[in-house]
Amino acid sequence: MKRQNKYRKFQLQQKNIEALEKENSRFKRVYSEYENMSNELWNLENSNGEPVPDDFINAMVLQASYLEDEIEDWLLQFNEKKTKIQH
Repeated sequence: MKRQNKYRKFQLQQKNIEALEKENSRFKRVYSEYENMSNELWNLENSNGEPVPDDFINAMVLQASYLEDEIEDWLLQFNEKKTKIQH
């Protein structure tokens, strides 16, 4: 059984992400970079190939966390905007 990718943090908000990607090219670029980095981290941590230095992985984790924070901010703003429209 394959372990779940712990970097797939935003799976439950996929509809909002798709809507944001359509209306905001910067969000789309940031989210794409986050997904690529998440996949790469997952592959590095679960491969049986050459070991990768911890400092390299830690730097990638840090960069991914910055991207996560930016994505979370966008999603919060998007959800607030949607809530205001529905009232």
